[in-house]
Amino acid sequence: MIENDRRLGDRILSALELALEQENLEVSEHLAKALEETLTRFGGAGVEDHRDLSENLLLALDRLDRLRRRELAR
Repeated sequence: MIENDRRLGDRILSALELALEQENLEVSEHLAKALEETLTRFGGAGVEDHRDLSENLLLALDRLDRLRRRELAR
């Protein structure tokens, strides 16, 4: 994360990446939910979000999915 990153979503994504690195599924789940809420908070009813999802976000969500599957297989 760049120190000048001031958006909450960017900071939550960094924390999510760290939780995934540590294979902490419970914390990763909470952070993914917080990130989802942060990204959908702005706009309001009927407003369409035109932002593209970052590659880092997509990679983190993929890692979370793999961690979930690994935990379920145990």
